[in-house]
Parts: sequence; structure tokens; C-alpha cells
Amino acid sequence: MELEIIGYISAILIGLSLGLIGSGGSILTIPILVYLLGVEAAETAPAYSLFVVGIASLIGAIIKYKQGFVELKTAIFFGIPTIIAIFLTRKFLVPAIPNNIITIAHFEISKRIFIMGIFSIIMIIAAMIMIKGRKTTKPIENRLKTKNHITNFLGGFGIGGITGLVGAGGGFMIIPALIKIGNLNMKTAIGTSLAIIAMNSFFGFLGSVSTIAINWELLLPFTGLAGVGIFIGNLLSKKIDGSKLKKGFGYFVLIMGTFIFIKEIFLT
Repeated sequence: MELEIIGYISAILIGLSLGLIGSGGSILTIPILVYLLGVEAAETAPAYSLFVVGIASLIGAIIKYKQGFVELKTAIFFGIPTIIAIFLTRKFLVPAIPNNIITIAHFEISKRIFIMGIFSIIMIIAAMIMIKGRKTTKPIENRLKTKNHITNFLGGFGIGGITGLVGAGGGFMIIPALIKIGNLNMKTAIGTSLAIIAMNSFFGFLGSVSTIAINWELLLPFTGLAGVGIFIGNLLSKKIDGSKLKKGFGYFVLIMGTFIFIKEIFLT
């Protein structure tokens, strides 16, 4: 019961992360759902994560849009291939993965170990990106028009595939891509990223509705608290530079990713 209460309260942190730095929502959502609220890890937790992060991101995107920090054309341009990949992954690929993928000696690679293992590796990569930071790039006119659209489509499709598989919104990948491809500043990249994550998550969750049973009594209050968190995060973002928080959050994500990897691979 205590873990359950902590889990619900922790939902606020999901919104805080999205509101302050535009990413990290699903990185927090999956561990909270699995380890504190006991949600099944292989299929249900990623689907729930898409719903929670999607609603929270939508709220954040609406707030940022009113503040003038969302580029809708860029969101649509980048979002289409990711939406396609997410929907196909959640609808067809994830249900097709067998519960027991392979057994080597006495070690069984189950569906849970496979998905949570990939998720933990993504967490570690995301953490390293946050800790290292990004180099600022000088504006280039018409960069979006001259960029290789095939490469952009494939990149968006790849991000969508990862998002669909593990339930990660991909903000830590989307934001640098928006800065490079769309020539956006950091604040606009964060706002546009929230719009893309909201679209991605919505279609990803739709792809899962027919394949899992949904506990709305758990999901709706949890999502509501995440929504409260993004309002708080947005207010704090006016006083706190989110980029300065990324390094500290990155170390936290690195520790969590390493813990999940060790627990799922060696202690399950």
C-alpha cells in the first residue's frame, strides 16, 4: 500500500520533467508503473506510459502553444513517420513477440527481459546525452527545406519504432533533431517536442487498446497527477533554466537505467 501511494505521488514528477526539460516523462513512468504500482512490464506498462505521457504532453503543448513556443508545421512534418511506426509497432510487432524468446543454458530471455532490457539501455543512452549536453548550432536559413527528407523520414520512423516498443516518448532524441532539422531554439524545440510526443503517444496507445486490458481506475488518477505536475513544471520553467537541470537529472536516469538493467538481466 505504501509503495502504491509513493507511486501515485511520483506521477507528479513525470509532469515536472516534461514541463521543465521537455523529455524524461516515460523514463520515469515505466519504472514507477512496474516497480511501485505492479503493472505488467512487457506490454501493459509501455501502453500505460504512452497514455500518461501523451496526456501530460498534450497539456504541456497547449500551454507552450499559447506562449508561442510550438511550431505546428515542424511537429506535423516530423511526427508523421513516427506516428506510423508507433502504431504499427504497438498493433502488430509487440503482440507478436513470444513470451519466451530464447533459452540459453539456464538463462531465459523472456519478453519482459527483452523489452525492459532495451528500455534500460535507452535510459543509459539518454542519461549520457543529458550529462554531456548539446553543442549550440548557428541558424541556417531554409535548413528544413534543404535537409535530406528521406533521412529525416527514416530517423522519425526509427524513433517511432523505439517509442512503440518500450513506451518511451523519445523527447531526448526528438529535441536535438528539432534543433538540427527544424532550426528551432531550445524553448521552441521543447514545446514542439511536447506536441510530437502527444501525437505519437496517442496513436501508440490506440494501437494497444485492442491487445491489452486497461485498468482505468489506476490509469486515470495517475495521469491526472502527471497533468498537475506539468502545470507546476511549466510555472517553474519561467524561473528555472531547464537545461541546467538536465545534467543532474541525467545522473539520476543513469543510476535508474543501470539498476533496471541489472535487476532485469541478472536478478529476475
